[in-house]
Amino acid sequence: MNIAIVILYLVAMLAFGFWGRRRTRTSSDFLVAGRRLGPFLYTGTMAAVVLGGASTVGGVGLGYKYGISGMWLVVAIGTGVILLSLLFAPAIQRLRVYTVSQMLELRYGSRIATQTSSIVMLAYTVMLCATSTSAYATIFVVLFGWDRWLAIAVGGVVVLIYSTIGGMWSITLADQVQFVIKTIGVFFLMLPFALNAAGGFSDMSARLEASFFAWDGAGVQWIITQFVVYTFGLLIGQDIWQRVFTARTPGVARWGGTTAGIYCVLYGVAGALIGMAAKVALGEIKVRDDVYAEVAQNILPIGIGGIVLAAAVAAMMSTASGALIAAATVARTDVVPFVASWFGKRVDVDTTADPEHDVRGNRAWVLILGVVAIVLAIVVTEVVAALTIAYDILVGGLLVAILGGLVFRRGTGTGAAVSMVVGTAVTLGTMIVLEINAAAPLDGVYANEPIYYGLIASALSYVVVSLVTPRTPDAILATWDERRAGRGYFDAEADPRTATLRTTVPAGAGASVTTAVDGEHRAR
Repeated sequence: MNIAIVILYLVAMLAFGFWGRRRTRTSSDFLVAGRRLGPFLYTGTMAAVVLGGASTVGGVGLGYKYGISGMWLVVAIGTGVILLSLLFAPAIQRLRVYTVSQMLELRYGSRIATQTSSIVMLAYTVMLCATSTSAYATIFVVLFGWDRWLAIAVGGVVVLIYSTIGGMWSITLADQVQFVIKTIGVFFLMLPFALNAAGGFSDMSARLEASFFAWDGAGVQWIITQFVVYTFGLLIGQDIWQRVFTARTPGVARWGGTTAGIYCVLYGVAGALIGMAAKVALGEIKVRDDVYAEVAQNILPIGIGGIVLAAAVAAMMSTASGALIAAATVARTDVVPFVASWFGKRVDVDTTADPEHDVRGNRAWVLILGVVAIVLAIVVTEVVAALTIAYDILVGGLLVAILGGLVFRRGTGTGAAVSMVVGTAVTLGTMIVLEINAAAPLDGVYANEPIYYGLIASALSYVVVSLVTPRTPDAILATWDERRAGRGYFDAEADPRTATLRTTVPAGAGASVTTAVDGEHRAR
């Protein structure tokens, strides 16, 4: 019965791909769901993309090991979503861009910062997709008894098909179903059944150590690290920003995202409680990440356990599909033109000349990078280490330049570029030194110091270099202010179904960069 439910879920995911294809006519439809998501769809898709395997399976495992303080990883993620939504999402939504790198180019008028960020963002999104693919394959190994490579291939192909066919519209519908399944599976099935099996809070209090009920049971340093890595990472990830771009209005981006963030916090608390209850009800479990599956198979009735296992697969697939389309967007929009410039060629991604052709181009990139992610998940055994490196570089190298562009008026393109290089170099350098001298598993790549040192170096270099270099030209800042306020000039000759908002951004002496965004249905 459990196997049948998971198979039914996978078939439904494929059906969503064909549904999304019917609504996908332009690049805007494929990449950002036409920028038309209302509060319900937006809240569901935002919650789905940030709550992956680490939040679901990992969150329960952390509760099993540390008690209630195991919630902090997911709470940090929810905090990042809330801060992004309240402080930055409305302004980001108004920019009408597709990538974080396009925002940097618009703000600084410098392609150096843009090109640097795009390479790091591509590496991060591809590795995130590969890691999520490896994670949900573990469920298939347990359920079907498949070899690891086959489980990765089958699960990866399902995500690849519905993402390639329908783009963000298919992913959005899949996310809604995944959101509902996760909500039912975690809050209404796992939590009450696990608490009942453990004898309720009274028995848990009597049988668990006091540290399991302490907010800092996992250690203050570990808790701080969760906020530094995940809260900051949520503020600047392309996979998260791309969801912000799908919002219909700035209000939807702010309040829908805030609701999703609050949901994440509650999700983290529920996961920790389930893990604590499993500690009492199931006793010793050697592998922490097996706790979720053990609860589903040994505590829940047949059939209900299948829904809960489907919830785990849903969590991981939503993260994988979000990372995949983010990787394809960055590759086609930012990285390909950058690499082409090395050979003296110019590649313009024109989203208005032939919308159908442009959608085919986006599908091709999703397909290519999906295959790359599947191969990486199969071949690379240290995928988590690779993702950790990419994540540390993302935060240590890019956070300051990205958030600085949003809050620090005096920030310059040179300051941003230098901060990225310095932050990345210090992060990687510290990681290498610690890896060489590693004496424990949490040293080296997995240590906390690289991201701390990288952030400090990046922040100092950004401020100092920005203050000693010429201010960003007034024309660039004026354009930035117009776009941030949601204003631009409307191409009245365009088909209203694929209307284009264009802004020409001065990019230095005698040069300019034109940013064109289709799919906007009304003039501002």
